[in-house]
Amino acid sequence: MKTFTRYLGLLFKLLVFLLVLGFALKNSHTTIFYSYLDYVWQAPLIVMMGLAFVLGALTGVLALLPTLFRLRRENARKSPEVVTDTITQTDITIL
Repeated sequence: MKTFTRYLGLLFKLLVFLLVLGFALKNSHTTIFYSYLDYVWQAPLIVMMGLAFVLGALTGVLALLPTLFRLRRENARKSPEVVTDTITQTDITIL
């Protein structure tokens, strides 16, 4: 059963790859990006969309970092709880 799910995962990854590849091949025409200071950049549409995705994901991760560091700092400040394991007289007699 473990090998079946492994092959199923590989098949899913291959399917996603083929879908993205087909999308890239369908959108290979040149797109013009106009920026500030009269900067013009020409690239295929799929490259522009890929860069927009990567920049969006990077912005999301950077927005999450302050919260992550604050939570790590709070977790480090907390003292670990001491768990005392008490043995009663009834436990000794059972042993």
